[in-house]
Amino acid sequence: MDFQEFLKYVPKLTEAKLPAGEAHYKIAPPERIETLKNLEMESKNPKFAAVMMLFYPKKGKTHLVLIVRNSYEGVHSAQIAFPGGKYEPKDETFENTALRETHEEIGIHPDIIDIVRSFTHLYIPPSNFMVYPFLGICREEIIFIPDAVEVANIIELPLSDFLSDEIIVNTEMSTSYSKNSIMPAFKINEHIVWGATAMMLSELKEVLKKVL
Repeated sequence: MDFQEFLKYVPKLTEAKLPAGEAHYKIAPPERIETLKNLEMESKNPKFAAVMMLFYPKKGKTHLVLIVRNSYEGVHSAQIAFPGGKYEPKDETFENTALRETHEEIGIHPDIIDIVRSFTHLYIPPSNFMVYPFLGICREEIIFIPDAVEVANIIELPLSDFLSDEIIVNTEMSTSYSKNSIMPAFKINEHIVWGATAMMLSELKEVLKKVL
């Protein structure tokens, strides 16, 4: 979609009803659905994080940025994710966390990102994080400066590809819950996107398809 055309729908995006768990569960690992439905958050004392779902123009067309995390000792090693990370007290708000981490991870300064709205927060059991997603827009072409420690690669996903039904596939995955489970996922180029990022993508996609 042409980026200037996309911008015309931003006011509708701010008002759109969020499908929340209805969208999350469509693409969640089956075992995680049961965990989330029976969750008693008061006993979890989760850590907090925020991510940025950032749209921007590339050669006039609307794109969404994702990152490939570097390999490290941890449950999210080498996974596909939105730019983002852990809340720090100096941030004061989760929105500021998303902006700061986007700057640190892919080099996009907060001054050129307009926050459109928040999306439904999501609990990630394996890492005990509550994640707050924000939809942001950069109105100019982006030169990415990936952080070499945290980011292995950047994925620039055209909005037209994201909205296609063909991007969702069933795949076999081994997770912290079970081995060799069949679950829905997003197939983006050679990457399989599953788990929390896929659940956030699912809500974003449903909102966009209702509005655009």
